[in-house]
Amino acid sequence: MSVERILKRKGRKVFTVPQAIPVPDAVDRMKRERVGALVVSDDGRTIQGIISERDILHALASYGAGLMEMSVRDIMTKRVEACQLEDSLKQIMSTMTNRRFRHMPVVDDGGLCGMVSIGDVVVQRLEDAELETNVAREALILSR
Repeated sequence: MSVERILKRKGRKVFTVPQAIPVPDAVDRMKRERVGALVVSDDGRTIQGIISERDILHALASYGAGLMEMSVRDIMTKRVEACQLEDSLKQIMSTMTNRRFRHMPVVDDGGLCGMVSIGDVVVQRLEDAELETNVAREALILSR
């Protein structure tokens, strides 16, 4: 099973913010869109970074109230791990777990085309496991 399967189910909408946006505006956007991370992109296609709830929490611990005067550029994760449409769910689940992050942008033809979360991956893997179990159960019933 591949990342593309998740995007077919959930859609390819990705919420992005420019680097210069103030942190409070990014936080408001995350709340409004009900997402845990935003891709940082000035053009909506090129990934320049990612800002997550964890980035904001760590910055708050480091800068306190000064965080409210900072821009996303100052606290974003600059080294972003992205995946491709054809990457397997097992592969990206392993990467997300080992590298300890929950959101991964998806790229195709060199540009941003989607976003998957660890929750998306878990839901898809559970659905796949349930389908396999049902097929095996039906095969067992038919073989009797």
